[in-house]
Amino acid sequence: MSLIALNRDGGQAIYSQIADLLEKEVARFYKPGDMLPSEKELAERFSVNRHTVRRALDELIAAGLVERRHGKGTFVLDRPIDYTVGKGTRFTETLEALGKAAESRVLRKLIVLARDGVAERLQIPVETPVVWVETLRRVDERPVCVISHFLPQAKFNEVFSEYGSGSLHEFIRRRCGIKLIRKESLVSALLPQGDDASLLGMPLNQPVLRVKSVNVDDRDGTPAEYALTRFRADRIQLRIFP
Repeated sequence: MSLIALNRDGGQAIYSQIADLLEKEVARFYKPGDMLPSEKELAERFSVNRHTVRRALDELIAAGLVERRHGKGTFVLDRPIDYTVGKGTRFTETLEALGKAAESRVLRKLIVLARDGVAERLQIPVETPVVWVETLRRVDERPVCVISHFLPQAKFNEVFSEYGSGSLHEFIRRRCGIKLIRKESLVSALLPQGDDASLLGMPLNQPVLRVKSVNVDDRDGTPAEYALTRFRADRIQLRIFP
């Protein structure tokens, strides 16, 4: 690889110049998961010491573009999706508006009895039957989130008997005649639990963004869905609007 001429008499530090050049190359020539040249190779290319290269890579790490894996090297990260959370947000429509291919796969559908947390959020008595739907959402063929949906069975039995794929909220609008509006969302970070890490293809020690949402019937404001979403934190950036 050819040497790169750096401005050694200018006001910008050498490591910062290298970081800028590498950032442009990552954007143009690399895809998520690719490994950058080693620190030794980069030091030879730029005719600098490895400490300077390490500082340049630290800049890219701080910007969320790459990660350093001990004993393996430096790898390009996925760029996070700018995902808007608002009153009428729908996963499929939101991602398609960004020019991305979104898909939803049903992992399981069950009728369960509402426990304390679900019952409280849906404002129904404990042990009321609810439809529990677990879905895996993928964007451009990569897993992004797992969602647990809880809906009162008396109002949404069609979801249990007929829903199979695609936008759940669009299905509810068409089949049940109900438009869901987000009332609140609580966001926190925690390590993946159960089989979430396996489903999302991520390490057990990497956090997920957990979003607890209550969606209401737009006709009367009655709680209609409680959703518990676990996003891969490295693949999503939440933009929250009231």
